[in-house]
Amino acid sequence: MELTDRVALVTGSTSGIGRAVAQALAARGAHVLVSGRDEERGAKTVAAIRADGGRADFLPADLRDADSARDLARRAVETGGRVDILVNNAGIGVFGPTEAVSEAEFDAAYAVNVKAPFFLVAGLAPGMAERGGGAIVSVTTMVAGFGQAGMALYGSSKAAVALLTKAWAAEFGPHGVRVNAVSPGPTRTEGTAPMGDALDQLASQAPAGRVADPREIAEAVAYLVGDGAGFVQGVVLPVDGGRTAV
Repeated sequence: MELTDRVALVTGSTSGIGRAVAQALAARGAHVLVSGRDEERGAKTVAAIRADGGRADFLPADLRDADSARDLARRAVETGGRVDILVNNAGIGVFGPTEAVSEAEFDAAYAVNVKAPFFLVAGLAPGMAERGGGAIVSVTTMVAGFGQAGMALYGSSKAAVALLTKAWAAEFGPHGVRVNAVSPGPTRTEGTAPMGDALDQLASQAPAGRVADPREIAEAVAYLVGDGAGFVQGVVLPVDGGRTAV
């Protein structure tokens, strides 16, 4: 229960990796602020956490622009009293040939994947710094580290988050705020279900040779926000079965 008395905001936590992260942090004692667009799924996530003895509340949010991110940060502080842990998990994937991507798709991907985390950190990290401590973890992707056909838009947006992670570590680290990221490989979630066999084929290229379970990604996030990672700063931790290593 190392996270007892800490308040954690997890974006995009009504399903998939985000939900697994919310459950993992709650199991370690954190008061988790579950956030997402779907209120029904949010209520179910909160109910599941509470049924296991954890603390959770749901904050609906559609992180489409800077104002929505600022509003979520404000409501999170109002609900939890403060935010000690921020997990930037919400994201959208737009895949396919570069010439097939519309401007609307481009703008939406960068709004959710880059702009929202940027303004959430802007809204919450200064408060952490004033209190002398906090932890921020962003979820990127293995294709932010190498080229993959059909993933130029998604990969580039997440590569921006990887650089932001290092810049924020330099900016807020001296004030006690640890900023890191995890870089998942293929993971079995509701969002990746439409990929079907293609997900397994992508995973087969890694030494692990299999698709990840969301809980495996969540464990990495829980490590980075916990006291055991007290000397870990500005790291993008691959949780990809070894794919980027080989």
